[in-house]
Order: sequence, then C-alpha cells, then structure tokens
Amino acid sequence: MSLKRITLKDFVIVKHLELDLSGGFSVLSGETGAGKSILIDAIQLALGNRAETSVIREGALKTEITLEIEAPQSLEPWLEEQGFSFEAGQTDLLLKRVIESGGKSRAWINASPATATQLREIGERLIDIHGQHAWQSLTRPQSVRALLDAYAGVSTAQLYKLWTVWREATQNLVRAQNEQDKLHSERERLLWQITEVDKLAPQDNEWESLNTQHTRLANAQTLIDVAQKAYNALQGEEEGANQFIASAQSELDSNAHLDPEFNELSEALSSASAQISDVAHSLQSWLKRTDLDPQRLAELDERMSLWLSLARRYKRQPAELPELYGSWRTELERLDRAVDLGALEATELAAQKAYSAQAKEVGIIRRKAAPKLSAAITEAMQGLGMQGGSFVVQIETADQPGPQGLEEVAFLVAGHAGATPRAVAKVASGGELSRISLAIAVTTSQLGEAQTLIFDEVDSGVGGAVAQTVGRLMRKLGLDRQVLAVTHLPQVAACADHHWVVSKAPSPSGAVSQMDCVTSEDRVKEIARMLGGEVLSDTTLAHAREMLQQMTDIPSTAEKSTADKTTPTKKKRSTPHE
Repeated sequence: MSLKRITLKDFVIVKHLELDLSGGFSVLSGETGAGKSILIDAIQLALGNRAETSVIREGALKTEITLEIEAPQSLEPWLEEQGFSFEAGQTDLLLKRVIESGGKSRAWINASPATATQLREIGERLIDIHGQHAWQSLTRPQSVRALLDAYAGVSTAQLYKLWTVWREATQNLVRAQNEQDKLHSERERLLWQITEVDKLAPQDNEWESLNTQHTRLANAQTLIDVAQKAYNALQGEEEGANQFIASAQSELDSNAHLDPEFNELSEALSSASAQISDVAHSLQSWLKRTDLDPQRLAELDERMSLWLSLARRYKRQPAELPELYGSWRTELERLDRAVDLGALEATELAAQKAYSAQAKEVGIIRRKAAPKLSAAITEAMQGLGMQGGSFVVQIETADQPGPQGLEEVAFLVAGHAGATPRAVAKVASGGELSRISLAIAVTTSQLGEAQTLIFDEVDSGVGGAVAQTVGRLMRKLGLDRQVLAVTHLPQVAACADHHWVVSKAPSPSGAVSQMDCVTSEDRVKEIARMLGGEVLSDTTLAHAREMLQQMTDIPSTAEKSTADKTTPTKKKRSTPHE
C-alpha cells in the first residue's frame, strides 16, 4: 500500500503539478522558500486538515488536491460501512479535496462525497506524517499514552465504553442522592395523577369507538324507522320493489318468443331482484338486533363525560388521554428506579468493577511494554549523536481513573551518560528534541496500518555522521514501507532511492513551484548544491559523487525485489504549465 500519485491545481504557488511517486525511500530537496513543504501541506489537506482559502493560488477561484493511493482489501469493510464503493479486486483509492475562494470546502472518496472527518479516519489508515515539530506531541500526556498503547498493541476502545457506563451510573446515583426529596415529591404527584386516570383506564382508539356507539344509540329510533321503511319499499307484499320487478319479468318472459332481446332484459331484472333481496335481508337482520337500549346509552353518556372531564383538567384532547396516561406510567417507572438507591448503588458498583478489571488488564500490558519501548528508543538514540543517552517511558498511577485507564505516561530522556532522565519538555536543545523525535518515529514506524511514512524536516538540528545515520535509517525503513522525506541534509538525500528537487521560478502571474526527479549527474549537482551552496566546485561535486557511491553498499528497494522496482521513467513529471 503506497501513495502513487499527487495532483495539485492552483495550490499556493503551484499552478499544476502531477507527481508520480515510487516505493522505497524518496526525498524532496530544494532551496529555502522553493516550496518543499507545500506537498506535505497538500497531502494533509487531502487527509482532512482544516481548509483555508489562503492555500488558493493568487488569481485562482479554487484549488484542487487529488491523491491516488494503492489501498489494501482490508480497507473494504470501513469503506462499505461509510457508504463508499470499493469493488472486488480494486487496488486504487482516490481522495479529492476542493477548496473554493468563497470558503466552501468539498471532498470525495472514490468519487463519492465525503466529510473532513471521514478523510481523517481513512488518512490514519493510509499515511503517517511526522512533522518537523513532532516532538511537541511528546509533551502531551494523551499523545504519549497513545504512542505507548500503539507499541503495546493496546486498544482502549472497550475501556472507554466501560468508563462511560461507570460515569453515567455514578452520575445517576449522585443525582438521586442529591434530589431524593424532589424526586419523592414528583413521584407522589405523578402517582396521584395516574391513580385518578386509573378510574378511566383509557384505551387506544376507545374514544372514537365511544363516539360511534353513542351516535348510533342516540339516534336509534330514527334509524329503526328508516330501516323499516326501506325494507317495506323493497320487500313489501303488494307495493315492494321486488313485486314490481317480478311482474315486469313475467311480462317479458311470456313474450320472449316474439323478440329474443326480451330474454336478456329478463335476466337483468332477475339479477336486480337478487340484489334487492340481499339488501332487504340485511335490513331485516339489522332490525332484529337493534333496539333503543336506553341503559347502554346512559352508560356511554357517563363514560364520555368522564373522558371529557379529565381531558379538560389536563388540557388535552380526549383522544390524547391514552398516550398521556402511558407517558405518566413510563415516567413513574423511571422515578421508581431513581429513588431506589439500593439498585442504583448496585449498578454503579457493577460498572466500577467492570471498568477496573479492564483497566488493570490494560495497565499490565502497558507496564510490560514500557521497558521494551524505552530500550528500543534508547538504542536508536545511540546512532543519532546521543551516545550514552537514554530514554525512559515512565508510568505512574493517575490521581483519578480516566477513560484511558489508571496510568499516567510520560517520556523522560537523558542526553548523555550519567545524566538523570528528565521530562522531554525540559530538554533545552532543539537538536536533541528533533533527534529524540526521529528516534521515536523510526522505532514506532512499523506500528499501525499506514504503509506510507512522511518525514517533514524531522532531521532539523542534526548533521555530519548523525545525518548519515538518519539517512540510512530512512533507507532501511523504505525496504518495507514507502518513505517520503523533506530534507535539507545532503547525507539524507544521498541515501534515497529516488530524489525530487523542488524549485521556484518567476512567471507572468507570479512565482510558481515545480518538482523534477533527478538522476545521474543532475542528482550529483543537487547533492553538491546542498553541500556547498549555489557555486558548484570540483570539490563539492567529488564529495557528492563519493556520498552517492557509498550508498551502493546499502540495500535498496530495487535490490530487495525486482517486483518493487518502480524507478520514475521521466525526469520531469511536474511542470508549471504556464
């Protein structure tokens, strides 16, 4: 998994840039102010950093940043969960960020709209960036603890959930203890209301049914009279509709031999007679089961009066009483639990025990990993000009339990043999801080999913043999992962598998930045420039060739596997396109 291509449009002083990157260790060098860190800034924006309109090239309406990344199939579950397409066998992932001059920012993952949060989440799985001020995070307790946890393989997600449950249970208990009088008063009021409405015990849709029954009984005599008249009109012995139809049908049947059409008309009358008989039968059944029932009418009057009385009292429509009644009962159950201190105390204790058990397990793993991480970083420091120095991962019991556990973690460092390790924040030398940060970055670079590691001038403050050690370390990292470093050190640049030079040139619309992949003699000249400035002497050129020659003894990605050999085929992949 690696970063394959970066495309920038109207970004800061870049009009248009397409940069094809390779595996292994690549460096970006160039004069101060040429824009070496512009590429890193663009990558960070594409990975969800806060967008600002100041990154738009002067005179342009928007800036566009696109990253093409070789992504693993293991990323597929996250993409599916977030709603992004990722077809089986697909290896390339596209991240795009557009920032408009009006301040609007938009993002896409595989051509589907994405949020900055989603970009950050996927970025954590793809690319790990170590900035030149990375040491600052070593003074933040949470960052320090997270680094130790990553090294130890600890996940605090479950611990955080248990802590949240415990905190909520504690808050519920404390609230109940502090508000017992209030809760009891509220419970008594609610219980009185429920008891009063219990007399009615309103059911869902009952009000509509009562209205229907009452209307029918209140008008029972009128309905009976109407039904009887309708029945007589249909089925009366002398003047019922069926009698007239039967007479008409008889006339048609007796003369059907004169005109066959009469048969069809007779059949129509027969069908009408059957329907009339059905209606008459239904009316007769209704009359048999219907009476005035004044007692039932009085019962309905009484119940509906109670509905209306309660509805007026609680300022609700009658049909809303069942829902109100149900909500009161639910609230009463909650209050019963709230005033039951014994149950709340048991819940809080159980939550505390679950959290403590998980926190102790995490603490044991942390304390086992701390000496190993200390030794690994101490070893890395020896090759970075801090011989005899030591690094200590200090773990102490926290004053209070927290969402990340029971420990406080701090990084202590001693710059030379015999010195007492002190907090990283108290180390005065900026060079030492950079080297410590680099030692940590190298030691922990294999952690996590990210297969692309970016170092933005983390070698600041070092030089000489130490700088060469830094370069060799990064070259070694490049055997297993893609490494990209912005550097001003020729010793580091000479160790790279691939070398890009950033330059700035004037144009009619202002200065523009471009990047060129240098090889052979062009690379010798760039190394010589980094050694001795713009004037290239025979001495600096010879020194540059010697530095590059020495790197042939160090394994590279090309030697590791011919399948990984992806040397750039073009010297210049990016141009200002003015």
